[in-house]
Amino acid sequence: MLDFAKASLNELIAKGGHACACGRVHRVDMDFLRIEPGAVKYIPEGIRAVGGTKPFIVCDVNTRAAAWDAVRPVLEAAGIEYTLYCFPMAHVEPDEYAVGSLTMAFDPTCDCVMGIGSGVINDCCKVLCHAIGKKQLIIGTAPSMDGYASNSSSMIRERIKVSLYNAAPAAIICDTEIMRNAPMRMLWAGFGDMLAKYIALCEWRISNLVTGEYYCENIAGLMRESLRRIVESAPGLKSRDEKAVRATVEGLVLSGIAMSYAGISRPASGLEHYFSHLWEMMALDRGTPYELHGIQVGVGTLIVLKLYDEIRKLTPDRQVAEDFINSFSNEEWEAMIRRIFGKAAETVIHQEHTVFHKNDKARHAVRLDNIMNGWDEIQRFIAEELPETEAIAAMMENLGMPMTPADIGISREDTENAFIGSRDIRDKYLSSSMLWDLGLLYTTKVPE
Repeated sequence: MLDFAKASLNELIAKGGHACACGRVHRVDMDFLRIEPGAVKYIPEGIRAVGGTKPFIVCDVNTRAAAWDAVRPVLEAAGIEYTLYCFPMAHVEPDEYAVGSLTMAFDPTCDCVMGIGSGVINDCCKVLCHAIGKKQLIIGTAPSMDGYASNSSSMIRERIKVSLYNAAPAAIICDTEIMRNAPMRMLWAGFGDMLAKYIALCEWRISNLVTGEYYCENIAGLMRESLRRIVESAPGLKSRDEKAVRATVEGLVLSGIAMSYAGISRPASGLEHYFSHLWEMMALDRGTPYELHGIQVGVGTLIVLKLYDEIRKLTPDRQVAEDFINSFSNEEWEAMIRRIFGKAAETVIHQEHTVFHKNDKARHAVRLDNIMNGWDEIQRFIAEELPETEAIAAMMENLGMPMTPADIGISREDTENAFIGSRDIRDKYLSSSMLWDLGLLYTTKVPE
């Protein structure tokens, strides 16, 4: 069995995948991967690798400014025809409007899709390619997120942040000369997105114990190794050191591969991501701006690490948990959801009643038994996976990153509401879910 943590990038993307001790065969459907200075020179080879001849190229005004002058000469020198679509707005939301715009603009004479950008462009292209049955290339412009190689798209559907599982890009080309010149906020975002992995792995193990959710230690090992590399190189991001940027990009790509292997986002996101999701949904509901996802995730990571510092001190009380569920009022819960989620509330309520059933008393009883019987194991997971909060805070401070909700314009009320609402937007077991099961979520103070 291949040890994912010790494997090369080329081994990890090998055709046929890898049989694993967890009982599954892990694969990522990728035909081509290059991460190095000057990597745009490989674009013609990447297009051929995915079976394409004429790409439909997608960018926005920012990513066009960042990379088009490097990409266009390569296409022209190779005699490659293309159709270019550039989103006309400075800020693109990954929603039905964006994907609809791409669908309406798509040139049917094109046989592949090539995104130029990072998170939003990549995710929108994934959804488009799934709909039209074409393969995708992505030309990375910033080390700002970990979704380059994942098979999931972080989208907004009916005002709710959702993960759509479509397909990973068939080719990824990351020119570190372009990426190291991205705005520093985008480098912060990539680092913030990676810091989340500490919590993600801890909560994945907790969920496996409490809910029986699938877990793979080999994938977790890959994630730990990618996190180690990126944290080790983090100081160099401050000076845009090319080696540090390359290590960051490779770590982010490894994270995406881990998600593709698992078929879910579990190896890469936990409660810290849900602070970001809820803050973004609140901003969309109000029509106000919000920070980059990874920067919000970094802030959320510090909050959740402090929360776990308190969870370490907890002694679960079955009576408190049973009193809570016996007094639970669906009407009061729905009123709370409407207060927190605004226009998206009815979708959240509908999902709970028709699909998730997280509030079901019988299911709660099973989870509570598993928590009470496995509390020593849960404490061991926390000790093994989570770093010292002060060490993470010091790294973020050294890079000049925002560290508190107030630093990014988030109010105390919105932070408390994001914490309370985090367990309700998806059926994913988080530390907030565990606190709910223990009857403590609504009385727990969100760390400053």
